[in-house]
Amino acid sequence: MDKKVQRNFLWIALLVLGTIGILARHNRTAPYQTASGLIFGTVYNITYQYDGDLKAEIETELKRFDGSLSPFNDTATITRINRNENIIPDTFFVNVFRRSMEISQETEGAFDITVAPLANAWGFGFKKGAFPDSTMIDSLLDITGYTKVSLSADGKVIKQAPRIMLSCSAVAKGYAVDVVAQLLEKKGIRNFMVDIGGEVVVRGENPKKSLWRIGINKPIDDSLAVNQELQAVLQVTDVGIATSGNYRNYYYKDGKKYAHTIDPRTGYPVQHNILSATVVARDCMSADAYATAFMVMGLEEAERFADAHPDLDACFIYTDENGEFQMFYTKGMEKYMTGK
Repeated sequence: MDKKVQRNFLWIALLVLGTIGILARHNRTAPYQTASGLIFGTVYNITYQYDGDLKAEIETELKRFDGSLSPFNDTATITRINRNENIIPDTFFVNVFRRSMEISQETEGAFDITVAPLANAWGFGFKKGAFPDSTMIDSLLDITGYTKVSLSADGKVIKQAPRIMLSCSAVAKGYAVDVVAQLLEKKGIRNFMVDIGGEVVVRGENPKKSLWRIGINKPIDDSLAVNQELQAVLQVTDVGIATSGNYRNYYYKDGKKYAHTIDPRTGYPVQHNILSATVVARDCMSADAYATAFMVMGLEEAERFADAHPDLDACFIYTDENGEFQMFYTKGMEKYMTGK
């Protein structure tokens, strides 16, 4: 290497090191910002270290997301697909659809985005339904099943029957958290927490220069969502976290409790002793989907699945034969558990 090349190489190296140093100092000194509001019928809270206010950009991205995956939005991509319109889905929809198909296959149908007609029939979906009888359930099972939908080569959704409807409510909120996290990362932000309705992504460190603390609510019947008593606290970073539970969205009919988790394989609300499932995964979309699948599976099946998948960490809160709260958590979950 001649002297001129050496000098050029040295200048480039110094420039790179200087840039890294400036960014590092900026990341250490920039203040923590907060943004909060309402989206998808729930509350979002975001904390991030950055020298600027990003709330407007965050809400623009969330509204764009809503225009893709909200079944309550008449012009959303998913609504138009449910109406059998001939459209090519956007990237948000395609990403959710493909990941949903993967997790549906892994969980043998415990997670399934074609459960929408059943959820509607039981009164837990995006349309009002009458209390179904067994004949109606059998009819709806004919149009339920992830193997009955696919994406064509040109990206369009193919349904085996036009009555099939999709709902991404069990995964979209988690993916929205990932989308906001990706927006922050593109800004060079290393330390942040994104929380949308209890689904969370955390990166780096909190304002106290330590791991982020995420609470798991005690699963007490709480249809108004006013209970904030914690069952456990996790200390985490660089993960996605989601919790699914049957203690807030439910109703009673003829003295029997019906919770919002529908088993796509049977067509009926689950009647397990598992009250909530919290999952820690690499991304929040996956954590959200697996948490729903575990609620469908029930305790024993969920324990076996979680233990067989070391890339997932999970905590299940359930009631024992005496009606007392108990906890099961995978070995990998132990490193996050802490006192309150």
